[in-house]
Amino acid sequence: MELFFQQIINGLTLGSIYCLVALGLTLIYGIMRIPNFAHGHLYMIGAYCVLFLITLYGFNYWAAILVSMVILAVLGVLMERLVYHPMRNKPHINSFIAAIGALFFLEAIAQVMWGAEYRKMPEVFGKVVNIFGIMTTQQRLVVIFAALALMGLLHLFMKKTLVGSTIEAMAQDREGAFLVGIDSNMVSMLTFGVAAALAAAAAGLAGPLFLVFPSMGALLITKAFVIIVLGGMGSIPGAVVGAYILGLSESMGATFFPAEYKDIVAFVLLVIILSIRPNGLFAKEGA
Repeated sequence: MELFFQQIINGLTLGSIYCLVALGLTLIYGIMRIPNFAHGHLYMIGAYCVLFLITLYGFNYWAAILVSMVILAVLGVLMERLVYHPMRNKPHINSFIAAIGALFFLEAIAQVMWGAEYRKMPEVFGKVVNIFGIMTTQQRLVVIFAALALMGLLHLFMKKTLVGSTIEAMAQDREGAFLVGIDSNMVSMLTFGVAAALAAAAAGLAGPLFLVFPSMGALLITKAFVIIVLGGMGSIPGAVVGAYILGLSESMGATFFPAEYKDIVAFVLLVIILSIRPNGLFAKEGA
């Protein structure tokens, strides 16, 4: 039973990381109706930013995450302007190709600047704690609660601010948003900035638990796409639920199956759920 609850905590930790990445991907898809294949590599750049801010410049862990979020928000805006904006009136396949090009570009830049070797972020909350007989590390609890706090702030941002309302309005009805005078260029830039900042936060929280290397975003972005398909393309609640379903499923799967099969869980889960709900768990009617 103790192992079961430990795996629950591990699953919630994974789900929290997946959730922050998938939420950013969902926001971008909701606005532009294109999948940003390079989003996982923004997560990777965020991890390197946090790593070097701590190890080279002596930043506090939380300050490093905040600065990384700002840096990635700027990078996200630049990506929208330089990669996606020129493709806005072109066939969607052009945007797909541009996204893949951005993915390879970011990975190549990381390899040139920082090398291909694996790096370890310093442990910040490495102490093991006992919660009702369940042993876990402080870092995993930090990931879970910090991710929940960020999700709460995102919800408030979307529901209580003018900027968030314009993003939500454009995601729900693009043509209607144009008719009432919403600036699509500004909304697109802000959305990319917010999405990239969430990826940086996820990377900073996950960094002490995993290794940092140039291709670390490749598998993550695959899982993020599985999550947004599971939840229903463009659905924020679906992204949250899908992320935690996947995280818990992977964690439990690692208990009963060999570790090398852990990453297959995402795709098995995708097949099972889509066979029952072809449009995803939270897809709009008629989608």
